[in-house]
Amino acid sequence: MAPNVLETLAKIASARVLCLGDLMLDRYIYGQASRLSPEAPVPVVAVRRKTLMPGGLGNVAMNLHSLGARALAVGLVGSDQWAPVLSGLMSVALDPGSPPLIEEPSRPTTVKTRVIAGIQQVVRFDEESDSPLPEETALRYREAVEALLPLCGAVAASDYGKGVLSPPFLSWLMERAGRLGLPVVVDPKGADYGRYRGATLVTPNRQELALATGEDLGRADGEGLASAGRRLMEARGLKNLLITRSEDGMTLLATGGATMHFPARAREVFDVSGAGDTVVAALAAALAAGLGLAAGAELATLAAAVVVGKVGTATATPAEIRASL
Repeated sequence: MAPNVLETLAKIASARVLCLGDLMLDRYIYGQASRLSPEAPVPVVAVRRKTLMPGGLGNVAMNLHSLGARALAVGLVGSDQWAPVLSGLMSVALDPGSPPLIEEPSRPTTVKTRVIAGIQQVVRFDEESDSPLPEETALRYREAVEALLPLCGAVAASDYGKGVLSPPFLSWLMERAGRLGLPVVVDPKGADYGRYRGATLVTPNRQELALATGEDLGRADGEGLASAGRRLMEARGLKNLLITRSEDGMTLLATGGATMHFPARAREVFDVSGAGDTVVAALAAALAAGLGLAAGAELATLAAAVVVGKVGTATATPAEIRASL
């Protein structure tokens, strides 16, 4: 399988992917916890360092850049202290043709702050809004996407339920991308997968699949998950489904009945934060390069194995993937 992966890595260097959806800032506070607070039964974390990373569609863009592909993005931020910070972090990964982030004063920049003691996450704080976008901002967002779609080979849509990927916008996106012949890869959220009709590939994990189907899949094996996925595809008119199964790998369900299982490659798992973004980035890059879903899933499996071996929101480079082989 290694020669195929190396060929995939070489081909995605020419890929251009448009990243859409929910943009956020991932803040990490790292320290050590050696005692409990006398004020409450909680650990006292002695802070050692802090880091900032783009999350959501920002992490997809960072992963595309790390893999060697070219990323464009349309992202939304608030008019606050974190907007210029996130803009600066994103500029490292984005193609020069990518537009400035869109500011919306009525909403905060989405920020997720994680406190890590050693390698264990202690708590997470979320600053966000999931209200619908104001009509004028939604129009600006759509116009920016319209201008970039013809320049890209695929679309990666990150849905974190923050209101950017509304059903009307998704309907328009699928129609427009379909007209241009662009594959769309969706990282889903919520129970209504009907809004993703028209997407090339949807990538739920086990818990997300259970929510979408209304079934208890906690102990389901690969075949049980595949059967549930097929029922969801038929009920919601989905073309292809990639079920991410953590330490059990991934299962690709393709139109026409083909089912492929990809075993997990991680040697050690320290942090799964952002691993779904890595999967979406690898798949979208492969499709943008004209490769098939199987090649994309194989690359995604290897890239995710690299990422979960790191602490915090992370990316995988071609060199790290080659070394893992």
